[in-house]
Amino acid sequence: MNDRQRSLNGIIVNGFRSWDELLDYVDRDRRIYVAINAEKIIAAPDEVREMINRNVGYCDGIGAVKALKRKGLKDIVRLPGCELWLKIIERYHRDWKFYIIGASPEVHEATVRKLREQYPGINIVGHRDGYIKDDAAREALIADVAEKRPDAVFVAMGSPKQERLMGEMQQRHQAVYVGLGGSYDVYTGAVKRAPRLWQKLNLEFMYRLVRQPSRWRRQLNYIPFLYRLYTGKL
Repeated sequence: MNDRQRSLNGIIVNGFRSWDELLDYVDRDRRIYVAINAEKIIAAPDEVREMINRNVGYCDGIGAVKALKRKGLKDIVRLPGCELWLKIIERYHRDWKFYIIGASPEVHEATVRKLREQYPGINIVGHRDGYIKDDAAREALIADVAEKRPDAVFVAMGSPKQERLMGEMQQRHQAVYVGLGGSYDVYTGAVKRAPRLWQKLNLEFMYRLVRQPSRWRRQLNYIPFLYRLYTGKL
């Protein structure tokens, strides 16, 4: 590990101080970028942990930020994954090639359409929704990414499915890969993101729970996370 990294429950997390610092890192290091939050720190499967540690984990959740600060990185900031992919596009849409993967067919098509409207001339060399029904469809997608050779691939399928797919694609083609969870739904307006006040108070996780009570089982990971955080066992 370098001096800007810390291990959190076995996951190596990078402490970035600004969006520009992260984007400069993306520009020179084409790997998989994984959003790290409390849930992932506690519950990520071993294969996902290993994949993160070979690539780049960054602080998507306030829990990860607090943990790194307690480990000496006082100057880091939270960098939400639902914003990272758009910041990459904003900076590089005139020069890079992009591949868009994930979400339902309706949300997926709306995402591609909106990107082309918002960023005229953007070079989307391939795209498909997240409903990959069998091994043949998965292999066809991986082969297409390898053939089209995009600079950046965005995958919105939820964890750990998106991490597994990005790991397989990376073996065939080296690019910037970013896992996005439900970011296309937010981008197209299918799902409302937390109001800015909730964002500033670092309560987006609570807003999502209020809007989607079915997430309560996932939120239980905060209990062991907080215990480990405040007992110094992360």
